[in-house]
Amino acid sequence: MSVRRARPLWWVPSLVIMGMIWWLSSAPQTPGPSLEHPKDWIAHFLAYLSLAFCLGRATGQRGLALVIAAWFGALDEVHQSFVPPREAGVQDWLFDVAGAWVGVRLAVRRPAAPAPEAQGVVHPA
Repeated sequence: MSVRRARPLWWVPSLVIMGMIWWLSSAPQTPGPSLEHPKDWIAHFLAYLSLAFCLGRATGQRGLALVIAAWFGALDEVHQSFVPPREAGVQDWLFDVAGAWVGVRLAVRRPAAPAPEAQGVVHPA
C-alpha cells in the first residue's frame, strides 16, 4: 500500500480541475478547435492525469485518488449524455482512467525500501 503524507492544499487545484472538466462537458461544444478521435482521447488522458496527480497529492493515497478520479470520470460521462448533442463514451472513460492511473503514480511514489543495515541486518564480512 502506498500511503504518503496528505497535503490538503492540493484539494484546491483538484476541485478547480474538476470544475473545469464539468464546465467543459456542460457545453454543447468544447471551446476551441474540434477534437476528433484520437485528439479528444489525448485530451481526456491529460485532463485526468492532471486531476489524479492533484488528488494523489491531496490524499497521499494512490488507490483513493484513482477511485475518486475514475468515479468522477464516470459521473462526468453520464452528465455529458444529457447535454445535446454530446454523447457519453466508454472509450472516453477508459482514457480518463488510464490518465488517472499514470497521474497517481507520478503523485504518490512508493517509499524506497530501507537498507538492510537500517533493519538491523548485518552481513558477515
